[in-house]
Amino acid sequence: MTRTGDAAAFTRRAAIAGASASLACLGARAETTSTLLVTHPAALAHEMGPTHVERPERLRAILRALEDLRFAGLIRAEAPLAPQEALLRAHSSEHLLRLAKSAPSEEYVRIGPDVVMNGATHEAALRAAGGAIAAVDAIMRGEAKNAFVAMRPPGHHATRNTPIGFCFFNNAAVAALHARAAHGASRIAIVDFDVHHGNGVQEIFWSDPNVLYASTHQMPLYPGTGAVSETGAHDTIVNAPLVKGDGGAQFREALASRILPRLDAFSPDLIIFCAGFDAHLHDPLGGLRLVAEDFRDVTLHVMEIAARRCKGRIVSLLEGGYRPEDLERSVTAHVGALMGA
Repeated sequence: MTRTGDAAAFTRRAAIAGASASLACLGARAETTSTLLVTHPAALAHEMGPTHVERPERLRAILRALEDLRFAGLIRAEAPLAPQEALLRAHSSEHLLRLAKSAPSEEYVRIGPDVVMNGATHEAALRAAGGAIAAVDAIMRGEAKNAFVAMRPPGHHATRNTPIGFCFFNNAAVAALHARAAHGASRIAIVDFDVHHGNGVQEIFWSDPNVLYASTHQMPLYPGTGAVSETGAHDTIVNAPLVKGDGGAQFREALASRILPRLDAFSPDLIIFCAGFDAHLHDPLGGLRLVAEDFRDVTLHVMEIAARRCKGRIVSLLEGGYRPEDLERSVTAHVGALMGA
């Protein structure tokens, strides 16, 4: 499908689902029992090359799955562009300028060993971060109980100064710092279940006593960070590495023994998921053996803590997951849990 076709199809689906209402229209205040879905057709136009694993079909598969009738209750909204002031809380001005200047008018430009831009990448990255911000706004204002941001490119590898690992802006960091600046959230937790460690999130919040970063991931694996000994300046980094071949039993043990107790004790005002689904059994970039039910399980456990500690406030941001058919099943399990379905 062409980019024009993608946008047209998205618009038709949005109209059918009632998605034409933007976040600005949520002033009517949806019931707080609802789950918000934030996306934008710009995310379908970003490409890193015709054979690259981080490709538009990932998002197409998710959006097709979320058209099913059981997801009719989702509030749907389009991701806005992230404002510069929000991006500068997580990134340097040099980083923002480099990405803006690197954006090609056509074809592709490589700006790092594993980061490529096309003509649509810069807008898509701005809207991925903007979608995270918009979701935070909606949740903190009580316009929805939780949110899933179905955008790409992903973000958890991006550091303050460097695009890396398919990531341009660190969407989770931007969202967390926006929650603090705009809504007074004093304690924010980021829970990451991507198969790859979120080195960028860890770097940005290494010295922040009021942000908990808790990650399960395969190790050794790209990017090479995430050891148990990496605990941050204030013991607010919690890494629970798994080894190649680990499955649901080991994943649940890591959650129960390391992640969930620390999350509960931290008592956050908001929980952000770095929701990567590349720990799936069949994913081409990992070696863990999770299935869709495992992603539902972690979602439900974190929701239990969120209900006790932060009025159920959860913002979930799409990260990895590179086999579209498995990504579709994994995301629907995750979103279904968020909806209580």
